[in-house]
Amino acid sequence: MRYRLLLTAMFVTVSAHAYGEDADRIVLSDQVRERCLKVLRVGMRGEEFWPSIHAAEGLTLAGHGAEVIEFLTPKLATDKDDQHRCGIARELVRAGDRAKADIMLKILSSDDPHGHVHAAESLYKVVEIGDGKALRKAFEQDQNIPQKLMAAGALGRCGNPQAMSYLRESLNHDDPNVLRIAVWILGRIGDSSDVPLLKKQLPRCQEDLLKAYVNHSLATLGDDEGLAALAANLKDEDGAVRTYAATFAGDARALSLADSLVDLLDDEHPDAAYRAAQSLLMLAGPPPQEVTEDISQIVYRATPKNPRYTEGSIVALGNGDLLFAVTEFQDGGSDFAKAHIVARRSSDGGRTWGEKKVLQENTGGMNVMSVTLRRLPDGSIGLFYLQKNSHDDLKMFVRHSTDEAETFRDPIPVTTDDGYHVINNDRITVLSSGRLLAPAASTPDVQKVNHFVCRCYLSDDNGHTWRKGTGEVDAPKRGAMEPEVAELKDGRLLMLVRNQLGFVGKSYSEDGGETWSKMTSLGVQGPEAPATLRRIPSTGDLLLIWNNTYTKNAGHGGRRTPLTAAISRDEGNSWTIVNNLEANPQRTYSYTSLTFVGHRAVMSYWESGPGKGQYSCRFRSLPVAWFYSK
Repeated sequence: MRYRLLLTAMFVTVSAHAYGEDADRIVLSDQVRERCLKVLRVGMRGEEFWPSIHAAEGLTLAGHGAEVIEFLTPKLATDKDDQHRCGIARELVRAGDRAKADIMLKILSSDDPHGHVHAAESLYKVVEIGDGKALRKAFEQDQNIPQKLMAAGALGRCGNPQAMSYLRESLNHDDPNVLRIAVWILGRIGDSSDVPLLKKQLPRCQEDLLKAYVNHSLATLGDDEGLAALAANLKDEDGAVRTYAATFAGDARALSLADSLVDLLDDEHPDAAYRAAQSLLMLAGPPPQEVTEDISQIVYRATPKNPRYTEGSIVALGNGDLLFAVTEFQDGGSDFAKAHIVARRSSDGGRTWGEKKVLQENTGGMNVMSVTLRRLPDGSIGLFYLQKNSHDDLKMFVRHSTDEAETFRDPIPVTTDDGYHVINNDRITVLSSGRLLAPAASTPDVQKVNHFVCRCYLSDDNGHTWRKGTGEVDAPKRGAMEPEVAELKDGRLLMLVRNQLGFVGKSYSEDGGETWSKMTSLGVQGPEAPATLRRIPSTGDLLLIWNNTYTKNAGHGGRRTPLTAAISRDEGNSWTIVNNLEANPQRTYSYTSLTFVGHRAVMSYWESGPGKGQYSCRFRSLPVAWFYSK
């Protein structure tokens, strides 16, 4: 949407390059900016709880999250009302303390229903759903419809197509409150196809406030009539209507309404003033990034000195930054060349990256490689890596960080027995019980024996001590290699296995990874290459990423291209191919890492090139909805 900005010399100034049809923001004078901040700072310290929380939101959106965290953190320790705690936790998350999402998730899962709706609403607002279990359960019930709607908003925002369908169906509900909630959510997470659906509701809106909700949502979706109604509502005699209009003006990027928002800074209805200040500061900032954006770039590019950057892992830090670690090989590209683990940080979702730093020095006789960064049950971050001393001595270690990966404690051995134990990058599994699994493929000597069997190493104390599971998985030829483990809804574990038989192998455990069934086929073809398996939080479906190809008698069963995604809605019994993530036949792609951050699937994988024998590491971030749109 593009709007012509009306100039007011006294209050709002617009630089020459931003004026006109292509304007994407307003430029506030220092006087107005300070006035907005003063309104919000006074409001955050006000006596009325929810307006004060709204003022805190405005301060965060204006870039003053640290101030909000300092003010609200003590209140979280003293306020015992679950609804209030959801509001405080929500704004702490928005301000950068993302660990506080656990408070909302625990309230949503509690037996006391008092805070359930607020928890689902707050999680929706800050795009946090955890593992999705609590919100999926809230969405599946029908006793509390507002809770179901808010859960649908949170899940739909993070890519659940069934949740979006439910929200659209709810527009036809007889209850005006159900209509209001559905309209409010769709205005923010819907698309242009929702405009005619929303317009159909206007004739049956008997209350001015409900009509305002519909029109404001229409405005955010780009409808001119909705924008005109929003503009009129900024001057409505009802303070609640003015408040919601001021809120949606920012969401709609209604640059043309800046003057009216300035007028509202003196509104007798405090919440209207807070929302006006918030929207002015939002409109003075850059437009939000498109939720459908495909972020894809080589973050670690191979060079003659460092010909191989492979086996990456990514973790979301507590302030929302992404930490992307990878193995950096030096002067050679073989698995036995010298290497250490380096990392870079992004504060904008992976669009730009900071300077590279060494995360783990080479403490091995040959190298350290194959990193996993994992958020552990106690909230710490585990840095898992392989230390390679020789062809018969490869072990995994873990180091813990309690300061968001700024420092790490001394290494703890994960594999304590002799041998050559391969554990791929990004492979540590955290079970719902809190147990950690390190799925390993082991051989006594990779040069002399080179036949692998799979098993798991287990920890029940957050990774401080480990033991070897009693069972193992084997396969013909070179054996069972590079396992991946995911937990199924019925409590069993599913292991995927690389092999030389032309398919992705699978095995099951019914005892938490202690023992495993005989390997059979997952039902999809595959070369001798690893496959990655994760559960999508917003839908509960399994997502498989692997090389969907096989050429009999070719080396490794064929080239590692394309890199393909498939969905299973029945716990891995059948698979629906979504699309190829990469399909250039001149390149190869493998060793995928995968995590979910908000509404996005965040990945890394190596890509061959730019030179012969070189491998670079790509960052890829896609909206979860991408996997359901093909």
